[in-house]
Amino acid sequence: MPPEDLFSQANQPIDPGKPPEPVSDLPQEITDSSKLTAAYAPYRTYMEQQGKSLNTIKAFLGDIRLLRKYFAERNENPALGDITTEELNAFLHWLCHERKSEKTGKLIGCKPKSYARRVTSIKSFFGWLFETGILTSNPATAVVQRSARAPLPRILTDTETERLQSTARDMLWSPRKPDARPYLLVTILLQTAMKKNEIMNLALSDIDLSNPREPVVMVRYSDPRYAHKERKLFLRPDFSPVYKQYLRKYKPKERLFECSPRNLEYVLSDLAEAAGLPRNHVSFEILRWTSAVRAYRFGTPPETLRQKLGLSPISWRETFDKIKKLASPGM
Repeated sequence: MPPEDLFSQANQPIDPGKPPEPVSDLPQEITDSSKLTAAYAPYRTYMEQQGKSLNTIKAFLGDIRLLRKYFAERNENPALGDITTEELNAFLHWLCHERKSEKTGKLIGCKPKSYARRVTSIKSFFGWLFETGILTSNPATAVVQRSARAPLPRILTDTETERLQSTARDMLWSPRKPDARPYLLVTILLQTAMKKNEIMNLALSDIDLSNPREPVVMVRYSDPRYAHKERKLFLRPDFSPVYKQYLRKYKPKERLFECSPRNLEYVLSDLAEAAGLPRNHVSFEILRWTSAVRAYRFGTPPETLRQKLGLSPISWRETFDKIKKLASPGM
């Protein structure tokens, strides 16, 4: 089944006036006091009897397991009959705005198509339990069809940015143990808005100081598919002396930062702590967005900013909308 057919099948609206489809028999031991996990197998059997595709079955079961995960994160394991409409709406809000990756700790968000399918999954699952008589009411009937737009990204305020730069500058000129790396890293991120992987791939040959008043950094990609992301970015004159000081201490041979991405993440979080900011308020992503918003506020034309960020026209539409909102007064 093509992906679009799968999606259209998985996201058909539920018609309350339509006669219910036949449901599979439930094992006698499942009651309204049973837990979510007890219903996985019989619900799968029901979907198989309805002729659902394997992909749809996996997707729907995966969505119900996410509901179980939502409760588990709150140290809850409610009975089927105790799950309310309010809790299902809170679950959908969690999917869009609170769910985080177990590996990175970053917000995952929920794309509109995935959100729509998950609403359908919930309605199907609880509708099935209601039609079997296992539940006396259907908590999914009034589930709110909320927007699945991801929240606006976090950026640093001007005060926070100045505090971060000042702290990095103090480390740069420390009489006891001078370190140019924090200031160099923050300078590049705030002046170029490069992505983490682009920073990690920077070669020494990508940096040109032939004109000290206008240093240049080239963003390159080895994969031809990303050739459109390659670009030439300009740095301010104060970059050159910091760069030279960094080279003297760290002596990189090929790459600008010959360490792991994790090491640089620690550099940023340690710098944030030293500046009196929460450790999770300074990251590659936050500094990239901060740089983009500052450039827009300073009058950089939208098309120039799009090219600076290395975004396609399609990706730029949503990004530019967020930048404008973040740059508006009061944000």
